[in-house]
Amino acid sequence: MGYGRAPHILIVGGGYVGMYTALRLARRLRKGEATITVVEPNSYMTYQPFLPEAAAGNLEPRHVVVPLRKVLKSCRVVSGSVFSVSHERRTAVVQPPLGDSFDLAYDILVMCPGSVARTLPIPGLAEQGIGFKSAAEAIYLRNQVISRLDAAASAVDPAVRRRALTFLFIGGGYAGIEALAELEDMARDACSFYPDLNPAEMRWVLVEATGRILPEVSLAMGLYTVKQLEHRGIAVKLNTRVESLVDGRVVLDSGERFDAGTVVWTAGVKPNPVLTRTDLPLDERGRLRATAFLQVDGVADAWTAGDCAAVPDLTKGDGATTGPSAQHAVRQAGRLAENILAELRHQPIRPYEHSYAGSVASLGLHKGVAEIYGIRLRGWPAWLMHRSYHLSRVPTLNRKARVVADWTLALFFRREIVSLGSFADPRAEFRRAATGSPDAVGAPTATAPVAGVVSADSEAAAHRS
Repeated sequence: MGYGRAPHILIVGGGYVGMYTALRLARRLRKGEATITVVEPNSYMTYQPFLPEAAAGNLEPRHVVVPLRKVLKSCRVVSGSVFSVSHERRTAVVQPPLGDSFDLAYDILVMCPGSVARTLPIPGLAEQGIGFKSAAEAIYLRNQVISRLDAAASAVDPAVRRRALTFLFIGGGYAGIEALAELEDMARDACSFYPDLNPAEMRWVLVEATGRILPEVSLAMGLYTVKQLEHRGIAVKLNTRVESLVDGRVVLDSGERFDAGTVVWTAGVKPNPVLTRTDLPLDERGRLRATAFLQVDGVADAWTAGDCAAVPDLTKGDGATTGPSAQHAVRQAGRLAENILAELRHQPIRPYEHSYAGSVASLGLHKGVAEIYGIRLRGWPAWLMHRSYHLSRVPTLNRKARVVADWTLALFFRREIVSLGSFADPRAEFRRAATGSPDAVGAPTATAPVAGVVSADSEAAAHRS
């Protein structure tokens, strides 16, 4: 492998794998040994395990994201999306936020664009649903839940009030359970500020197509979580599918029908679609075929890891691959960086091997479940384990200090209960004034749960705040 000059390493994606790989490489590379470019649509990496706490108001949303340019000072960070990759020509086509696309040449490719929400062709889902993978969605959901309480408190029509106070979550994995539990906990606390609202009026529904939730933990811990949620009045519907969400009218395959003012989709992920626009080998699930050394199978100078890669799990035998978790992604990034360095220096590379340590999940303030190395924890100890583990994993000392500061302040002050609904459409009030709309200029903007409309504006508002 001779390049005749310092090789150019292109890292596609600035998530767990992309950022940690770039960070390790930047720290270990000798001067002039290689150059690094990271291409990522956002200018930051999101620490997703903290999104539920950000949505519940326990953490400032800006503290769960890590600015890439601040962390990767010796790397070139390009804001844009990789549209396609021709590894045969060692060229990626990059689409920036403004202007025309351009070709970006490289010598070594690290393909780690991550995953996107795996949706189903359910009528009304695209119009009514929102995911839970970004800081923008977490901010939006917090505003949405509180704005529904505001709307219900002033509604005179019982049907309108009932719809506003009905929250549907689809998917019983970690993302869905934590988002549901944290937001319900926040909403229950917020009801103390609404004399006209009784927490019992709220209806929180979890729909899961399989027969259990939290498949990452033991069946006993999954059952414990179901009982805890039901004890809080949350309806858990297992072996149930959603057939329609048109106009917010929920139709389940059991025949049950009800109206929901908020629909959250957390039913799994799939590899980023950009992988289909490359000349790299994919498996039957659309993931990059990878070796245990984190190389793209059969392709020179191409590496991969994380959600988009089918990495063999050496701890489980033939055919098993590592799961799409932050635990694996962070560790794979470290091994990936070390292997690239070894390859550059003509040293032997090592396979990735890590036994899954376990899982932790928050179920709201001072509530949680955890299963670490076979040890099961519940309630407050599990919640403390959840916070301790993720605090140790969130990148940079700066972010760790900010997270601890947020948690410390929360010991002395209650959560802020306010909906900044204008984040969904920040130009609405100015537009009414400029066009002479008959609507009252100071009237609040309704917050409709339409993921495709609110995400970009919400994200922009989040980073202006």
